[in-house]
Amino acid sequence: MANVVVTGGLGFLGSHLAEALVRRGDEVTVFDGGPTPPGRNGGPTGGPGSGSSGGSGGGSDGGSDGGPTGGRARYVGGDIRDPEALAGVITDDVDTVYHLAAVVGVDRYIDRPLDVIDINLMGTRNVLELTGRAGARLVLASTSEVFGKNPAVPWAEDDDRVLGSTATDRWSYSSSKALAEHLTFAYMRQRGLDATIVRYFNVYGPRQRPGFVVSRSVHRALRGLPPILYDDGGQTRCFTFIDDAIAATVEAGTAGAALGECFNIGSSVETTVRELIELVVELTGGEKPVPVDPREGFGSAYQDLSRRVPDTSKALAVLGWRSTTDLRDGLTRTIEWARANPGWLEQPDSGSA
Repeated sequence: MANVVVTGGLGFLGSHLAEALVRRGDEVTVFDGGPTPPGRNGGPTGGPGSGSSGGSGGGSDGGSDGGPTGGRARYVGGDIRDPEALAGVITDDVDTVYHLAAVVGVDRYIDRPLDVIDINLMGTRNVLELTGRAGARLVLASTSEVFGKNPAVPWAEDDDRVLGSTATDRWSYSSSKALAEHLTFAYMRQRGLDATIVRYFNVYGPRQRPGFVVSRSVHRALRGLPPILYDDGGQTRCFTFIDDAIAATVEAGTAGAALGECFNIGSSVETTVRELIELVVELTGGEKPVPVDPREGFGSAYQDLSRRVPDTSKALAVLGWRSTTDLRDGLTRTIEWARANPGWLEQPDSGSA
């Protein structure tokens, strides 16, 4: 049994991770500044809680529909930009800190670029400093966005980053998360911090805020609205089911061989966005998608990526991990959860390419 802190633990990834750790028998402290969205069950007393907007430096997206069993979880509200609040949870008796708190989503990092940089970079500096002082181990949640628009896929962990202009808010998230990685490597090399970085590729599943291509498409289809298809839908992604991503994250926080390393965490199956949305329509009985020019919603700040494909051979070799849930199965499970949680369907959606 380990004493664990999960920043952003009310969010989509964070709540699933917290539950997995509790089931394993860990003592989990969820640190999050996001409000509980409407229509959720559970909460801080029963488990990791039920959601985060990511708006106050607390979490990512989505929520939880119940409390885990096995170990124990407690909720502490706070902002990762507040070192005093963080110091109250990252204490000398903590074994591992899973740092997932961030501002996430194209809609958010176009609308709130200053928050993106402040939370993702400065908040991460606070987490790293306190984790090092506590002598704990760190797992940093990063993103495939750090690669930008590098056309040479699949991307290995040390491949080049190719980004657009700094005047385009689209790249603020990528840059902030890359700098968070630089900080983490710096703390490893200069301060001796035990740390691992995981880069997620298009993770989806139950609880995700309906502002991403999978969650928004399911959300619209189940409300009788046609899914939105940006451009012609020829962009490709490697969609990764939440359970697979969490299994990799737990392994990254426990395997000795993971220390000092960075891992791509994603499916190896490349799927066009059109194929994804057509499968959502098939599984929900929904309407055909509506093509939309993304610049109508995002303006000139929008820049899409034609392909986003990870090389996950390192995760397999070092962690013994690979994504095993195929897209049809993962979507079926996500849709079943959504049908059983009408409160989620009542949430507003927001476009994210």
